[in-house]
Amino acid sequence: EIQSPGMASVLLTTQLERVKEVLATWKEVDERFSKLCPSESHVGDRSTNTPCSSNFKITDGLVGFLSDNISGTTWRDEYLGVNATVNNDKGGAKATKASDKGVTFRGAWAEWPVGKQGENQLYHFANYKFTLVAMVSIDGVPKGDTPIPLMGTKLNDEGKSKLMELSYEKEKKWILQCGGGKNSEKLSNNWEPKTKDHVVILIRNVTHGTVYVDGQRVGEAPCQLENKGS
Repeated sequence: EIQSPGMASVLLTTQLERVKEVLATWKEVDERFSKLCPSESHVGDRSTNTPCSSNFKITDGLVGFLSDNISGTTWRDEYLGVNATVNNDKGGAKATKASDKGVTFRGAWAEWPVGKQGENQLYHFANYKFTLVAMVSIDGVPKGDTPIPLMGTKLNDEGKSKLMELSYEKEKKWILQCGGGKNSEKLSNNWEPKTKDHVVILIRNVTHGTVYVDGQRVGEAPCQLENKGS
């Protein structure tokens, strides 16, 4: 028999200290996260209304932050929300805490399952629109011909419906795939090893998606995405 979602009531006074701790944590993380953007003197040529542009406050609407809090297969959300899961079960693959407030992946990868909480969905808005921001650094140039996936988004259907994926390849080009297909060969800029790049993925109404690297859009046009509503 399938149980219906239930409700429970608690006295807020018994949770007051926990509420204060959570609010203090959010404030501290807001301050830390704001420092990830470059100084204003370096954002003049960035697209407007995108994270780290001069007219955009990066912490507005921020609900999750993955930094260097990693243990085993758990990458903890600094905002005490949904943790990411690290996949390092292949030989030699590992994810370790980096010295500069981040995580180093070697053959491993991570998934942030914001749509897998069952009835207790924390991020309903992610079904329709969201912004994913990351500071990344690629250690070296790939030796093979196959592009290496860096970041992407997919629907909660066992990975069958990939929305967008940003990859890099040995010619130091960014490659953007929309729904599994290549968006454009004429990409906006190249990448360089051991250089920090600011990557932003924007999804709007699950119909349009855009990727920016260091404030410049990757690809000639936004991705046209199929709206499946989940």
